[in-house]
Amino acid sequence: MARASAPDPRPHSRSPVGASSDSSAKTAESGPGPSTRLPAGARLGVVLSTYHHELTGAMLDSARAELARAGLEADSLSVVEVPGAFEIPLVARALGVREDIQAVLCFGLVLKGETTHDQHIATSVSAALQRVSLDIDKPMLFGVLTCNTLEQARARALPGGHDKGREVARAAVEVLAALEKARRVDATRPRAGFGFAAQVRP
Repeated sequence: MARASAPDPRPHSRSPVGASSDSSAKTAESGPGPSTRLPAGARLGVVLSTYHHELTGAMLDSARAELARAGLEADSLSVVEVPGAFEIPLVARALGVREDIQAVLCFGLVLKGETTHDQHIATSVSAALQRVSLDIDKPMLFGVLTCNTLEQARARALPGGHDKGREVARAAVEVLAALEKARRVDATRPRAGFGFAAQVRP
């Protein structure tokens, strides 16, 4: 499990994989992007770490509300809990290989401790999720917070702050739309260099 003792009291959050940035915070606060609706019949999966469940659960609640605004039916979100962040990739893959699941949202928390344990966990989880996504050709959305302190985690997980759950849900909707567009490349059109089609359908 991704438990790390004695959080570092330094006021500034780190910026490894999964950490929040000013630009991403502005994205979370801005209006909906160009593709804000899920296709009819869409079904998504969620892997939720129970480590600091009050924060990961808050991210899930926010993501659920955002997905509902994008057209996801209430019973079309399959949620599976795991004990910590390190266990997320394996269960995310199990969800992702299901034919009825189009994308998997992953929520967890890794806190800075007295050692570099947190860095190893954060790096391995992010790399594993990217590998799963490429292997099965489905999005794995990274909602694993990597923070120095619980205060930083609360500011990113809870509504009224960065609202990571909402951001991850929006990313899921947008990347599914992008994949749909990419897969509709018309093979009959003239091709650019390296064999790629020159245009996509509007």
